[in-house]
Amino acid sequence: MDRPILVTGGTGTLGRALVARLLADDVPVRVMSRRPRPWDDDRPCEWAVCDLAKGEGLDAALKDVRAVVHCATDARDDAATTRRLTEAAARRPEGPHLVYISIVGIDEVPLPYYRSKRTAERLVQGAGLPWTVLRTTQFHDLVATLTTVQRRLPFVLVPGGLRCQPVEVTEVADRLAELAQGPPAGRVPDMAGPEVRDARDLAAATLRAAGLRRRIVSVPLPGKIVRALKAGGNLAPDRAVGSGTYEEYLAARARAGRW
Repeated sequence: MDRPILVTGGTGTLGRALVARLLADDVPVRVMSRRPRPWDDDRPCEWAVCDLAKGEGLDAALKDVRAVVHCATDARDDAATTRRLTEAAARRPEGPHLVYISIVGIDEVPLPYYRSKRTAERLVQGAGLPWTVLRTTQFHDLVATLTTVQRRLPFVLVPGGLRCQPVEVTEVADRLAELAQGPPAGRVPDMAGPEVRDARDLAAATLRAAGLRRRIVSVPLPGKIVRALKAGGNLAPDRAVGSGTYEEYLAARARAGRW
């Protein structure tokens, strides 16, 4: 039997989609999670309880894996958790293939989280192991959450002039599954959604789909971060390879009763 592919953050939005795709390809999968396997999770995959923030359970999770797709993220310090992962992986005699999911624009937009992701990329590249890095634009879920998290307010705030290029998470999962099963490829071409959209327009579409009536208020924000976003640092119009639109995502979410 083939050695499994380890998916960190295997219970998150991207991780669940990736695990489903790998299992559909009949690939042995090991899910890494901080929590024990739920009693009602009958997916045919292995389960490894591991706290990346502390490093607990990491060596056992990495044992005998052929590849690691690092989907887990830590908004406080993604570089620190990635360092623990890469150092532990480098100790393994199997020398697993590291596949890292990153973000378009981390070289352009001076967000602290983006700087941490860039450091994490360098750690993956410098671990002495075969590696692949894929950068994508924001997932549809995140874009929708930026509006729905404000649902209890009488209005919705959006940064004035901000544009987004959201991508369907299952398409990203498909690409990661392909990369994890293939040879190490280094930094592969970015992956972005099919449309560049104004944040105000996306907020309005989200409100309509959720059946909410709110006034949308564009807020002019100063600073280097906003200037970089307005300049399109978070976009990749030349890599609009995704096909799923934001409206299609909203419609699917409505059919699933997720409002």
